[in-house]
Amino acid sequence: MARLQSAGLLLHRVRDGRREVLLGHLGGPFWARRHARAWSIPKGVVEPGEEPEETARREFVEELGVPVPPGPWVDLGEVRQSRKDVRVWAVEADLDPDSVDPGTFELEWPPGSGVVQRFCELDRIAWFGLEEAAEAIVAAQAEFLRRLPPVD
Repeated sequence: MARLQSAGLLLHRVRDGRREVLLGHLGGPFWARRHARAWSIPKGVVEPGEEPEETARREFVEELGVPVPPGPWVDLGEVRQSRKDVRVWAVEADLDPDSVDPGTFELEWPPGSGVVQRFCELDRIAWFGLEEAAEAIVAAQAEFLRRLPPVD
């Protein structure tokens, strides 16, 4: 079975001499009360015939509801996350988390109830310093934090 490929875009900025990254808290009932390892880089599955860069751009808009910053993009490579390979680019930009209009998905909840509910893909968006982000982000994605270019 072929592995899934996902692609995403990691926003970062420098404040008071330290780097911060923008992460989204995973939406839905499974993640609702979790903090550690429940935050993610906005990303999604690469569709057949789609280039990963296109996916990163599309998913950023779908998950955050705001335009993609112009760049330049820095390729942070790939990591293996569970049953998929995740490719991420970093972009230095600022974004007000209150400006986000997150995308949604539908899920039968509770399981087996026949009730379909709508949930935000990312239910919160926040800036994190790198140390805090390393504890909050999905474990496999922490490698991308280490690959960010150094602060000048």
